[in-house]
This record gives sequence, C-alpha cells and structure tokens, in this order.
Amino acid sequence: MLNLYPFLRPLLFQLDAEDAHRLTLGLAGKLGRLMPGAPAATAPTRVMGLDFANRIGLAAGLDKNAEAIDFWFALGFGHIEVGTVTPRPQPGNPRPRLFRLPEARGIINRMGFNNDGIDALLDHVAQSRRKGILGINIGKNADTPIERALDDYRTGLAKAYRAADYITVNISSPNTKNLRDLQGPEALDALLGGLKADQAQLTDQHGKYTPIAIKIAPDLDAEQITMMAELFCHHRIDAVIATNTTLAREGVAGLPHSDETGGLSGAPVFAKSTQVLAAFHQAMGDTVPLIGAGGVFSGADAQAKLTAGASLVQIYSGLIYRGTRLLDECLGSTAKH
Repeated sequence: MLNLYPFLRPLLFQLDAEDAHRLTLGLAGKLGRLMPGAPAATAPTRVMGLDFANRIGLAAGLDKNAEAIDFWFALGFGHIEVGTVTPRPQPGNPRPRLFRLPEARGIINRMGFNNDGIDALLDHVAQSRRKGILGINIGKNADTPIERALDDYRTGLAKAYRAADYITVNISSPNTKNLRDLQGPEALDALLGGLKADQAQLTDQHGKYTPIAIKIAPDLDAEQITMMAELFCHHRIDAVIATNTTLAREGVAGLPHSDETGGLSGAPVFAKSTQVLAAFHQAMGDTVPLIGAGGVFSGADAQAKLTAGASLVQIYSGLIYRGTRLLDECLGSTAKH
C-alpha cells in the first residue's frame, strides 16, 4: 500500500483537497489497527528530556483529532504531533478552506482549528498503542476573546498534561482572528508566565514533567525574533517549533488559488522558515531546543533544518506531495547527522 501512493496521488488530487484528506485519514485510521510497526531507532536523540527513536516527526494539522496515531508510528515517525485541538469542539471556517498549488508544491489552508474538542482527542489517544513520542498541539476556541486566550490554553494544558509526552502551544496560526497578537511582547510574556506556572503545579499533581513547546510564525522580523527569544529563555520554555504557515505569497503569485486567504505551507515556505529557525538558534544557542518545520520535501531539506539549528524535524505538506518516500529519505539523511 505504501508504495502505491505515486499511483494513488493523481486520483486523490482529482478530489477536493479536504475530501481527499478525510478519505486518506479514515483509511489510515483503519490500517493503523493492523500495522504492528514502531519507529525505527535510526538516529536516537534526546530532546526536551525525552528519548526520540529518530529525528523525524509528523507536524500538527494532518491528524487534528488523533484518529490515526498507530498508522503514523507504524510508518516510522519518531514523534507524532496531533491537533491543533481546542477546549470545545468547533467546525472551523466555511468550506472550501484547503487548496493545493501543485505547480509550486504548496498548500493554502484557512481551516480555522476545526476539531472535535480535546475530550474526543484524548479518547482516541487512550485507544492507541502509543509506540513513540506523542505531542498534543493546543489552541484557543475562535469565540474566546483574545484577552482570555490564556484561559483556553490553561484548559488544554491541564487536560492534555497526563496523556501527552509534550504539549505545543499554537500562537501562530493565521486562521484564528488576532491569534498572532499573542506573539507581541506583553501578551507573550503573560502567556508564557501563566503556562509555566500551571506546568509546575501539574508536575506536582501528576508526578510527571510534560515539556511545553511554542509554535511560532515565519512572518517575523529581526526585532520580534530577538524579543521572543529573550522571553523563551527567560521563561525556560522547553522547545520552539519554527515555523507555522506564512501569509506571504512569495513564489506562488499568479498561480491558481494563490490569492486565497489563509496560511501557505509547502515548498514555498522552506527558505523563510529555515531563516527564522537559524535566527532563533543564533539568538538562543542551545538554551532552548528547536524543531524545524516548513517546506521539507527531501532528505537534503531535513538535513538543512538540522544544520540551521534544529534538533528535530517535522513534515506535513511534503508527505501530501511525495508520500512515504519522503519519510524514508528524511530518516536516511538525518541518521547521518
């Protein structure tokens, strides 16, 4: 089945992008129950105090409700990040909201954190066999005012704390109104302070330390990067994921769907996301581990993320275009790092 993707992709690409996503995810969920595999220990590494079998993970967004965890681990991913999930279920933005740009190997989405809510996600996690590191990516509900965003993140943190190996705080999606305002200095300082205080209490409560990662946008200037890096170090954040999707349209202007509202991912974001990754590494050194995401389409791309300062690499859009061959290539390339 895994080697059939080059033949299946033209058929899937005939479908609406979101319909194809749902069809593939549903099949993956069913297959996962039959697949016994576990992540290959091709490049064991320790990040955030956790032991990863290899450096390649699945980025959040593909499996929002944790429906196919066993399938992803059976493919060989060293870690899986599910979500983004919100405290309450929500439908997200109206369809259509997911668009392929095959000429540029890009994807534009304005999904808007559509998900079944954190309780449903945790039920799926409990039913999985969990053969690798699992991250749960949390966000705020669309109808929660931005000034009360911390309340939603606190709810997500508390509910996911026991089940997750690490928790990612998504403050960088462009598809929830004003969410990126949380990357400003005062809002970010308050958010990080509140979450770290809760983390300490939850550690005592559960007898388990669950690391917190922050997922950031690629659309940051040098001043913003310096400010955010200082706050990440000050609050002792456990990791930073660089980066989410971009609002820029460099490299896709004039292509069909390029003027759709939403975040652009895939090959067009690789250069920008890698530059931001390198800038954070320069600003923070090894104080805060970095996870590289954005536009990885080859083993060389994954290696470039590591060279820029990442300890781990995540893929998503490249998997849609290249299938599991991309994962195998990245595993082989990063095993030599």
